[in-house]
Amino acid sequence: MDFSLLLVVAVFVTGTIWLLDIVVLRRRRRASAGGSRPPGEVTHDTAASGAPKEPWYVDYSRAFFPVLLVVLVLRSFVIEPFQIPSRSMEPTLDVGDFIAVSKFSYGLRLPVINTKILDIGEPERGDIMVFRFPGDPSVNYIKRVIGVPGDRIRYQDKQLYINGQPVRKELLDDNSVNDTQALYREYLKGVEHHIFNNLDAPGPQMSEVTVPPGHYFMMGDNRDDSNDSRYWGFVPEENIVGRAFGVWMHWNGGLPDFTKARLLH
Repeated sequence: MDFSLLLVVAVFVTGTIWLLDIVVLRRRRRASAGGSRPPGEVTHDTAASGAPKEPWYVDYSRAFFPVLLVVLVLRSFVIEPFQIPSRSMEPTLDVGDFIAVSKFSYGLRLPVINTKILDIGEPERGDIMVFRFPGDPSVNYIKRVIGVPGDRIRYQDKQLYINGQPVRKELLDDNSVNDTQALYREYLKGVEHHIFNNLDAPGPQMSEVTVPPGHYFMMGDNRDDSNDSRYWGFVPEENIVGRAFGVWMHWNGGLPDFTKARLLH
């Protein structure tokens, strides 16, 4: 179920009822109450001031419309929260992390139809981006931007190549490295981040592809455990949701953990 669609419908319905009450219904109630009640009599449908009592649906619409409108504007044009459901972005993001996603970094888009109305910026290599999965737009994915339009991408023997050049990575010799999962620091267009490689798995092999105009090549930081562009292709520009810029809470059972709040890179 599309929460954005439900929110838009809720704002439209409550706003329409509230506006209709201001323009039409309120006058009709006052006129009806004034013509059917003896002078000086107060009924349970009439307030002490003489104003007719609002129907429940008008009362609820007047109370909820401003709140729903603010939520819609913030969620559609400013910031939206998401929770990480899988291990594909480890070690950068863990299952249960709640991330904050900027909805304006790559331009303002109308909710539901996702049409861009204001062009502000474009995704860059190294960005962590939320997008609607091309195979099922009702599902949101999160991956790192590896290739922008025009880039040539190849992945061979656990080594990433961009435009014919190997992307530099360093093995980190610390407690995060175990017998099978190796932790690396990768340098992607000035963006330093950590990635995992599974030493026991051959991993995917991908011949060189060129990112077409208006599309992006996405990969998870958990390189051998990520369903990404190596398997299903490119992400079209119209599927972009926003740029993830921070973790504000971790919750995967038990009590919420706010100590893991941090900015992403």
